[in-house]
Amino acid sequence: MRKISCLFGMLISCVSLPLTVGAEGFGPFPVRNFQALDQLVLAMPGERAAVLKKGDFDVRLEVANTASIARDQEEQADATMKFETVRAGLFLRYGLTDRLEIGAEIPGYHRHRGFMEEPILGVERGTTGMAPARKALRETAYAFNITNGGRTLFQGAKGATGLGDISFYGKYQLLKETSTLPALSFRVGVKAPTGETDQVFGSGHPDAGIGLALDKTLATHWILYANLNGVFPTGQIAGLDLQPVMSGLVAVEYLWTDNFSITAQFDYYSPPFHGTGTRVLDKGVTESVIGVSCRILPSLLWQVYGVENLDFITGSAADFTIATLFTYRMRS
Repeated sequence: MRKISCLFGMLISCVSLPLTVGAEGFGPFPVRNFQALDQLVLAMPGERAAVLKKGDFDVRLEVANTASIARDQEEQADATMKFETVRAGLFLRYGLTDRLEIGAEIPGYHRHRGFMEEPILGVERGTTGMAPARKALRETAYAFNITNGGRTLFQGAKGATGLGDISFYGKYQLLKETSTLPALSFRVGVKAPTGETDQVFGSGHPDAGIGLALDKTLATHWILYANLNGVFPTGQIAGLDLQPVMSGLVAVEYLWTDNFSITAQFDYYSPPFHGTGTRVLDKGVTESVIGVSCRILPSLLWQVYGVENLDFITGSAADFTIATLFTYRMRS
C-alpha cells in the first residue's frame, strides 16, 4: 500500500502544476513492432525531432510485456503462436553537438506463458467477441511453431531468456522549429547480430536504417509528431529472403502541465518477409498507442503506454503490449 500511495502521489504532483506557454513536449512513445518475428530486424522506434543538448546524457530503461497469439493454417504454411514476451531495453543517448546525438540500445528477452490472457478475454467478450485465434487455442497454454512446406521455420521454448540484437543510432537536426516551420531531423540506425538466433531473439545478420522525424507545436497544449523510416535487412532469417521495411507513425501529445502529458499514436510497419504463405509473416502491422508521460523529478521522466492491434491488416500484429519506462537525464 505504501508503494501504491507513493506512485499516486507522484502522479498527482505531475498534473497539479500549471502549464507555461511554450512548454516542451515529451515526444512520441519509443514504440517498435513488438511482433515476435518482425522484431528480428532493426527497429526505428518512435522519436522526436529535437536532439539532446551538447554534453547531455540520457539513460532509459524500458520494460514491455507483449501477448502474441496467432492460428493460421494455409496450404503452404502453418503458424501457431500463443505466448508472452518480456522485452527489457537499456537505451543510452549522448549529445555530441547541439544538433547531433548518438545512442545505443541493448535489449534482453524472456518468453513465458504469460498473465494477460484473462484480462484480454474480458475485454474481447465485452466488445468485439473472442478473437478466432484465441478461441482456437483456448485449451493451449503455450505454443510457438511456424512451418513452411513441412519445414520448421521458427520454434521457441517456453521460459527462454537471452540477449537480443544491439542497435546503434544517430540523429541530426536539420531544422529548428519556428512559428511556421516544424523541427526536422534525419536518423540513421545499424543493428549488430548479437542476439541468440536459436531462441528467435536475433536475426544473425546486421541491418541498417534511415528515417525522418518531425515535430510541430500546434497550440499551447498540443504537439504533433511524425516519423517515416526505411530499414534494409541483410542475409536471410530461417532461410527466408528479406525485403526492405517501411515504418511510420503519427502522434498527438496533449500537455496537461509542464510535467504531465497524454499521447495518442498510430503506427504502421510493413513486413520484412514475403511469399511465406502465412499472414503472420507476409502482412504488415497497424497499431494504436495511448499512454501518459510524467516528470516525477527535474531529471527523471516516467512513461506508461499500451499498444493495441487495430486489425486493419488481420493476423499479423502482436495482440497487446503494455510498457513502462524511466528516463534519467544528466545535464552537462
